[in-house]
Amino acid sequence: MKHIKHVFSTVRLESPILYWIAMAHFITAILCIPAFFLDDRMLMGLNVWVKPFKFLISGGIYILSLGYLITYYPFSTIKKHIIRNIVSWTLLFEISIIFYQAARGVQSHYNISSAFDGMLFAAMGILIAINVLVMVFFIIETIRLRLHTSMPIQIAILLGWIIIVGGSWVGGQMIGQMAHNVGVADGGAGLPLVNWSTVAGDLRIAHFFGLHGLQIIPLFALGLTRKWKSPIRNQLFVVLLFGLLYASWIAFTFYQAKQGMPLIKL
Repeated sequence: MKHIKHVFSTVRLESPILYWIAMAHFITAILCIPAFFLDDRMLMGLNVWVKPFKFLISGGIYILSLGYLITYYPFSTIKKHIIRNIVSWTLLFEISIIFYQAARGVQSHYNISSAFDGMLFAAMGILIAINVLVMVFFIIETIRLRLHTSMPIQIAILLGWIIIVGGSWVGGQMIGQMAHNVGVADGGAGLPLVNWSTVAGDLRIAHFFGLHGLQIIPLFALGLTRKWKSPIRNQLFVVLLFGLLYASWIAFTFYQAKQGMPLIKL
């Protein structure tokens, strides 16, 4: 809990725009909860407000993560300001489209049923593409620069950026097939809340773990370096091993989904 408070306070101090847009994500996600009970409209087998709820939480976490991690980079104030504005406003526009489509009771993703819906879906694709370019930029800069942190944590951050780009690539695979399920149409039986298919392959699993590698791997490295007082080379080895195992898990879930197999069959 202390570390979470530190992240929030650091982002609030260093980047108010990222902080308040992240907070807007979390507050709106909370407002989605009573909407589950007040609005009984269903879409693809789920309440219409489940999808924006998930995206609001995930987006808020990413914005906070970037806002905190960028403080490790020896960027100029102007450079940081440009990056923060690009990320905050593009993701705010994307979640606004998802929320708007949910309010209409229609799909936000893969929806080309009308020219207007197709335009919104295309706009979301452009906004995400911009953020993927930002992620690639961070990969290059993490390799090129010495961050204001220990080498094991810097390597963990690098692995996190690489894996989140991989997770975004999985998202591109879903766009390519205009669906997230493999073997059945979208909207069938799935696990609670996440709705990952329990009868067929589901690319959202690999996508989910890919997108959250940016939090999981650096957090692992932070805990490791604080609890395990060992030479740097040993810490680096364990961080690299954890990153490899995490990437292997994502590759497995992606392969499993492409074979039309559910993660958990019910």
